[in-house]
Amino acid sequence: MRKNHLLSIQDLEPASIWRIFNLTDAVIERGEDYRPLSGKTAVLIFKKPSLRTRVSFEVAVNQLGGKSIFLSDPDVGIGIREDIRDVAKVLSSYSDCIITRVFSHNELVLLSEYASVPVINALSDDHHPVQALSDLWTIWKQKGKIVGLNLCFIGDGANNVSGSLILVSSMMGINITIASPRGYEPKKEILSQAREHAKLSGAEIRITRDPKEAVRDAEIIYTDVWTSMGLESESEKRKKVFKGFSINNELLKYAKGDYLIMHCMPIHRDEEIEDGIVSSFRSIIFEQVKNRLLVQKGILVFLLG
Repeated sequence: MRKNHLLSIQDLEPASIWRIFNLTDAVIERGEDYRPLSGKTAVLIFKKPSLRTRVSFEVAVNQLGGKSIFLSDPDVGIGIREDIRDVAKVLSSYSDCIITRVFSHNELVLLSEYASVPVINALSDDHHPVQALSDLWTIWKQKGKIVGLNLCFIGDGANNVSGSLILVSSMMGINITIASPRGYEPKKEILSQAREHAKLSGAEIRITRDPKEAVRDAEIIYTDVWTSMGLESESEKRKKVFKGFSINNELLKYAKGDYLIMHCMPIHRDEEIEDGIVSSFRSIIFEQVKNRLLVQKGILVFLLG
């Protein structure tokens, strides 16, 4: 791992990912008495709303024996009241870890450059590494394998979740297909990095505009909201553009085999996914939710324990 931060999947190597997964399993096995973060404090700074990520990180820190302090954006005023370089140094002197959710990924990078404690990306516009790691662990536990698995993502190929999934899949040997409308394909930089990983792992990366083609051989069918946080003004436009890129019963007629449905939440029911599919026997969406807490414990122990 380069530096002691987790800003994107690019900060990890396959061996580090397996180490996090093994630590996750170890935390589960050792139970409530395992308190490796005793005496440690994590500070959370969130500039975007959060339900699952904030609560799961705060609970994870607490259950591992540490303490957490939450600061909203107005509390700190990064770039307005406080220079981000000063924020990094101040919080490094008070705490053992900074967990932050931002808009600009570059802001996160700058924070990490001046912090002397680990910085964890709890979501930026470009990356969502803790979501992708948790999803991969969930897939491993559900399918019993990772290498050679076929995963497809239906929706906005340029958003942070799809980008992190492309990176982690290509790194770990998962074949990934992205089905997106024209103009919403994965970012070129992400694809370039992923293709370099794929040369080593043997993963296949496919980009298509046909959701039916994408689901045909998929063992995991994944989607996300069509409009990410910060892009709400594009919502109506995107509803028109992404029509036809919804996971519904009609699309699933083209899928075969023992496929599973995933969604990182929040869900806009009957937009990107049909309401009835969310709680169907194929859905492991709420397993994903539960596993966020478990894998983030593994991440915290990896960085701090």
